[in-house]
Amino acid sequence: MLKILIVEDEPLLASTLKHLIELNPRFQVTHIADDVESAMAAAEERQPDLALVDLQLARGSTGFSVAVKLNALGVACLFTTGKAPPFPMPDLALGCLLKPYTEEDVVRALKAAEDRLRGRERLRPSLPENLHIYSPETIVPVPVEQAFLEVRPLAARQSIRNRLSRWLLPI
Repeated sequence: MLKILIVEDEPLLASTLKHLIELNPRFQVTHIADDVESAMAAAEERQPDLALVDLQLARGSTGFSVAVKLNALGVACLFTTGKAPPFPMPDLALGCLLKPYTEEDVVRALKAAEDRLRGRERLRPSLPENLHIYSPETIVPVPVEQAFLEVRPLAARQSIRNRLSRWLLPI
């Protein structure tokens, strides 16, 4: 059974998503959180396998900061948002499920996420059209003009998660 944390600040959408998820006995929602603090408390207490994270959250929180902190706890994330980030972030999330979505979209996205988490590869993946799965191969290369704006040794470069955490997380 895949244990899922929902991080969504819209109460009606969060309860609808919970209902859609729990229609399938393979999935269980452990908690619904609406910001960074409640998401972290729920993750530490309930230890979910996966978090469905909206990118725009309550009280000035962002899904990016939630994903950084959840990843540090070993909880994988799948973004659920109305507008996809402009570039893939495989070190923050497994992918992005775009709103609006149907029950079938949610179930297929969760099955794909579970397969990734369990190290299974499908012969013919049946992904919904509004699901974008991130992989290291989907990282967009930086144009040469921008690459030389900040010259640092390769070993000193940080992952996207580490760079974002510097600006998004309170210290």
